Amino acid sequence: MLKLHYNLEKLSMGLVGAIIAVASVGGLVEIAPLFTIEETVVIPDDLRPHTPLELAGREIYIREGCYACHSQMVRSLADEIDRYGPYSLAAESAWDHPMLWGSKRTGPDLARLGGKYSDDWHVAHLINPRSVVPVSIMPAYPWLVQPLDTDLLEDSLATLARMGVPYDEKMITSAEGDALGQSRPDSDGAAGVRTRYGEELAVRLFDGDPGRLTEMDALVAYLQSLGTLTGAPYDLPTEGAQ
Repeated sequence: MLKLHYNLEKLSMGLVGAIIAVASVGGLVEIAPLFTIEETVVIPDDLRPHTPLELAGREIYIREGCYACHSQMVRSLADEIDRYGPYSLAAESAWDHPMLWGSKRTGPDLARLGGKYSDDWHVAHLINPRSVVPVSIMPAYPWLVQPLDTDLLEDSLATLARMGVPYDEKMITSAEGDALGQSRPDSDGAAGVRTRYGEELAVRLFDGDPGRLTEMDALVAYLQSLGTLTGAPYDLPTEGAQ
């Protein structure tokens, strides 16, 4: 056997072929059975999709490269659970396209960020991180105070609906109005967005400015939604996590 391996090492292409063959067997054993399982992820009954405003914030989060420094996946390790909260479930990301689990943590994990800090804190942190965290190495994002472009929200929801996200026709056609309504608690649109996405939905002036809808509104709304779309992770026991 050793002689065979020694001779194989002399043939670079043969060695590459053998590596591919062995890796393929492992891949087939791991992946092939998933195609025979009708459903691999059980979606919680209370899981809601992102609102149009949160979805716009998610796009800004991706655009600005936030995922490169922040993961959104709490692993089932005792120290991570102690720091961040319940470990992440695959079902939480069932309607995320793409998912943003990540593995790089230049900054802390954000999977359970929602409600941890106030909106004012997030606004100050995004405009000048050192104003609230003196040792922060995070870049500043002062341009997020610019108006939010909502023209593509309806198309975004329609596309996600075709991919299985449970946006109905009313949610899709109301996307622009719902984005504005979620950031205007005293407006007529506030009741509509709550009707479509739940009475517990956060509806408020996320950036503190009632005069206009900004990218800051969207991003803060998204950050405040992280870890709040379902209560499933909080129903799981955490004792004995390794």
